[in-house]
Amino acid sequence: MVLAFFCYGTWFAAGLFLWPSYPILALMVMAVTLALQSSIMHEVLHGHPTRNALVNEAFVFLPIGLAWPFRRFKTIHLRHHADERLTDPLDDPESYYQALWMHEEMPPLMKFVLKVNNTMAGRLVLGPWLSCIGFFIDDAKHVIAGDKAIRRAWLLHAIGLAVVLPVVQFGFGIPVWLYVLVPVWLGQSLISIRTYAEHQWSEHPEGRTVIVERSPLSFLFLNNNLHFVHHKSPTIAWYRLPKLFRDRREEWLRMNNGYAYPNYFALLKSYAFKAKEPIVHPVLRRAPEPGRAFKPRVRARNINGLGTVPVPAEPPKE
Repeated sequence: MVLAFFCYGTWFAAGLFLWPSYPILALMVMAVTLALQSSIMHEVLHGHPTRNALVNEAFVFLPIGLAWPFRRFKTIHLRHHADERLTDPLDDPESYYQALWMHEEMPPLMKFVLKVNNTMAGRLVLGPWLSCIGFFIDDAKHVIAGDKAIRRAWLLHAIGLAVVLPVVQFGFGIPVWLYVLVPVWLGQSLISIRTYAEHQWSEHPEGRTVIVERSPLSFLFLNNNLHFVHHKSPTIAWYRLPKLFRDRREEWLRMNNGYAYPNYFALLKSYAFKAKEPIVHPVLRRAPEPGRAFKPRVRARNINGLGTVPVPAEPPKE
């Protein structure tokens, strides 16, 4: 996958050649490459560029973004792709909504932090830390409880970190704390631009996913700004999404009930310091009840019957 080699090559060149003479530029370039690698991870978990999941995983094995084990990201994201459960505070692991009863039990300080995080500026600054801390705590509980799959994912991640961290600290000469505070944080903030308004509550699942029609960040996001198109065609490669959208633009916009923005600047202008969505889910999880958690179907025959590829999760039948 040329894109993966380009990403890692740019990251390596920034650390090895730019850092000694232009440290600020090096950190900025590395932040962009970390955001790009996150987008490549997303592409890989959806079955690209080959039909072999292990080969695909090898393209993103080195965790230069530090925080997210690929296999955990894959499991969580495929579960998120059950559109009938999108935005559910318990069943959608990528939902930013809170269950009412859980939110009411939170201390006032945490409620305030979440309120700030619901603005776009807050999401870019606080979002990476909140999502990572919550993710680490949740996974630690599962590991302690004996979840072997999660433990294996973190062990593989640790092997990758054992390569990346010495390269950063001793190969590039960049202090790890600085690497975390600038490239890692900023890289996740760049991704937060895309994820801020990706989903909203709607009675109709098709109206829950956004389309951002144009953006200079489209390449960085591998066209995932056309997020509704991706959700309806999750196994379509990133470079095919723009044409797929252009050929049926009016139909796509009708299908998602017009949940669209011309660009990310329009979002920033409207919601930089104002919440777009409420913290508490407006409809679901208003009272304590067991979550209908489900496991994604990770592998299935592809449409040509050749090999296997990851496919989106499906919710349980009612």
